[in-house]
Order: sequence, then structure tokens, then C-alpha cells
Amino acid sequence: MKIKITSDSTCDLSEELIKKYDVGIAPLSVLLGDDVYRDGVDIKSQDILDFVDRTKIMPKTSAVPVEEYRAFFEKELETHDAVIHFSISSKASASHGNALKAAEEFPAVHVVDSLALSAGQGLLVLKACDLVAEGKDVDEVLSSVGELIPKVNTSFVPDELDYLHKGGRCSLAALIGAKMLKIHPMIDMVEGQLVAAKKYIGNMARCLKNYVGDLAEKYKSYDRVRCFVTHSPADAGLVQSVIGWVKEKFSFKEIIETEAGSIVTSHCGHGTIGVLFIAQ
Repeated sequence: MKIKITSDSTCDLSEELIKKYDVGIAPLSVLLGDDVYRDGVDIKSQDILDFVDRTKIMPKTSAVPVEEYRAFFEKELETHDAVIHFSISSKASASHGNALKAAEEFPAVHVVDSLALSAGQGLLVLKACDLVAEGKDVDEVLSSVGELIPKVNTSFVPDELDYLHKGGRCSLAALIGAKMLKIHPMIDMVEGQLVAAKKYIGNMARCLKNYVGDLAEKYKSYDRVRCFVTHSPADAGLVQSVIGWVKEKFSFKEIIETEAGSIVTSHCGHGTIGVLFIAQ
């Protein structure tokens, strides 16, 4: 049986990884003023930041419509016996519900609520690809991945809270307090929803070093296959420092640096960095 693994574009996998693992991608949309762009197709993360800096207008994001999912699944089934599709958390977007609606017409399409986003979602996608490569059937892949969903660490530390505030995810009081006290919260995904889990104080480098240390303290046991260091456009030196701290504290076989797509960047802004992996 030929099984195709697909995902919403919010998995934030690089073009290289998408090609290597042959992942099908359904792009969400970003609205910049009156113009509509497809995530990862005709817009990049830096385009979002440049637009906001130039116009002071915040981007809006849009789920994949049902009809686009239908066409997407139909095309994949032309060359595959089954499709396993990973959606962004159902609590973060209407995309999951739309994918389920579209899949009603295709018994061979199985939609998985990742309860994650960005590389947290990407970790599940690549794990499914690994299982397919091992010869697992659809039920085995769905069962194995289903057990991993609550074990995915999807967390990140934003350099600034302006985008989260303008997007309604951070109060004005919290924004002002963060600027005055140099607070950088750790944003964690709990049961599919983003929550502020901890507050770090100081410059970004200090906060990120403490963040990596706290992750190592919390997750003593984890899947060593791969880890993502994912970021919106950020200082390259700082990103490399985070990778170095991860190498010191963990023993992953592979640490993959990847840039967040335009959907995630639309909500977190410049300089957000996260370390994402699967716990055990």
C-alpha cells in the first residue's frame, strides 16, 4: 500500500525536508492589506515583518478552505492508496475542521489533529514518514503517532510581545510590563492551546540559555532521533548559541534548524526562537 503523508503548511518544514520526505503541503493563507498570499508558496517570513514595518498594518491569517482540501486530497489519491494528513491544532485554526469536512468524501484520507503547530507539528509529520518507510500500515501509523501527540514539546520564547498583543494574545499591561522589565515569557502548547508557562527576565541570550536549561531539567527522557530549533527571522548568532546549548544539554542524533513560516511569524513577530522535540 502506498501511503502519502501530508500536512498543513504550519508544520514549518523546510523545502529540503519536504522534498526529502516527500511530504504533501496544503498552504494556509496570509492577508496583507487587500492582498492574499499562500504560506510558503508566494510569501516568506521576512515579507511579513517588512510589510508591518512599512505599513503598521498587522497581517491576518486564513485557514485552508474545504474546497481546496478536497482538490488537494483528490490529487494525492491519484497516485497513493491512502493519505494521512496532519493539521494545525484544532484549537488554533479552522483548518482541522475544514480538512475533516473535505475528508468525508474520501474514506482513504485520515486527518490527524496534531494539537501543535510549527515544528511541533513537523515532528509528528516526520515521525509518520519514518513509520511509513519502515513498512507500517495506516492503522499502525495512526496508532503510533496518536500516542506521541501529547508528548510533543511545542514551546518558544518571543523576543517581543508586540505581535502577540496586536493579535489579541497579550494584554497591553503585559506588553508594557515586558518592555519595562525585559520579560520574555516561554510560550508553551498545552492540550492544543498556547499558554504563557514561565517568565524569564534579562536579555534574550540569557533568557534562552535558561529556557534550554529548564527544558533539559523537565524532560529527562526524550526521543533522541531529532530536535528542531525553530525561529522566526532572528539574529543568526543567537540561533547558533541556542543550538550549542541544546548540544550541551541533550543528546539528539540530529538538531535541525528551521525558520518559521509566514503563518507562525504573523503571530509571533521577529526573533522568536523555540526548541521542539518529542518527550518519552
